[in-house]
Amino acid sequence: MIFKIYRPTKSAMQSGLGNTKFWHIEVESSNSYYIDSQMGWVGSRDPRKQIVLKFDSLQKAVSFAEKCNTKYIIEMPKNGKRLPKSYTSNFLK
Repeated sequence: MIFKIYRPTKSAMQSGLGNTKFWHIEVESSNSYYIDSQMGWVGSRDPRKQIVLKFDSLQKAVSFAEKCNTKYIIEMPKNGKRLPKSYTSNFLK
């Protein structure tokens, strides 16, 4: 079992940074996905895939993974460039 430690990114549907403050831990499971024959939905036979733990800091998440004696992977957040945009520049030609 391997833990994946990451900070979630902002979704395209939100303008604030509300869900990006915590560090999350998920269990990296093997390819236990299957496709339902009737509906075509993708499912998983591993119930641990649904569990996500939230921590205030990266150090707390790493100490939890070490306390459980499991391997872990840390995905550092990528800081994207934010270009300042002006509404008036849409109408300049």
